[in-house]
Amino acid sequence: MGSSFVRRPSTLFGLVVVLATVLAALLAPHLAPYPPDEQFFDGLTLEGAPLPPDARFWLGTDLLGRDLLSRLIWGARTSLLIGVVANGAAVLLGTMLGVIAGFVRGWLGAAIMRFTDLMMAFPALLLAIALAAIFRPSLWIVALVIALVNWVQIARITYTETTALSEREFIEAARAVGAGPWRILLTHILPHLVPTMLVWGTLGIATTVLLEATLSYLGVGVRPPTPSWGNIIFENQTWFATAPWLVFFPGAAILLLALAFNLLGDSLRDALDPTQRGRE
Repeated sequence: MGSSFVRRPSTLFGLVVVLATVLAALLAPHLAPYPPDEQFFDGLTLEGAPLPPDARFWLGTDLLGRDLLSRLIWGARTSLLIGVVANGAAVLLGTMLGVIAGFVRGWLGAAIMRFTDLMMAFPALLLAIALAAIFRPSLWIVALVIALVNWVQIARITYTETTALSEREFIEAARAVGAGPWRILLTHILPHLVPTMLVWGTLGIATTVLLEATLSYLGVGVRPPTPSWGNIIFENQTWFATAPWLVFFPGAAILLLALAFNLLGDSLRDALDPTQRGRE
């Protein structure tokens, strides 16, 4: 997995974009030229329209005269935090349910998987909108809502892998020497699921970032004045025709981050998959 993984151009591109976003999120108070909510009296034209990019406002201003670059930098913190937290919670929940269903089986495993099938039958976006409408939208509520609709895929994957692993000879040998269920789970099954969790955790962040942006754009995500890339587009969509930079720059940021995590996930999958070793 070592040097060949890092030397791939797609991997390097993904790493650069992800690291740049993480640094921007961590150093937002120092990198942002202005506070994200500061409204400038000269931040609008005489007609009240946003200013285009110039030497002072590198990415222009928004409909309230706020610096767009500063809001994008602070929005990276919100979008990335929700992406990591929500997807991490979804991976843990899905893995736990999938392992229980695949290892215990019986009526409990069947009930878990039928519930998983039921959740998969609902469109994730519609379910997320419904849940977000029920709860009061905030950063942590949005992360919870996204986690609750994103765990089903990893649950199905880990269920399949756990079921296959439970039939392997080394599991039967462990049972024969008196190993208990917890020892088998922790020692023999979970280590084999770590690569799947890592790959899905990386790929899922891209989906989570896109879903957060969609919810914020629809007005049921992170509420202003907290900036996120999705609600920046939502706030400024009426200016799309006359001030396209207000939609283009946050949209490009969402696209780049999602692409970067997808490229990293693909490279990580190829590196951890034994069938891919030795292939170009």
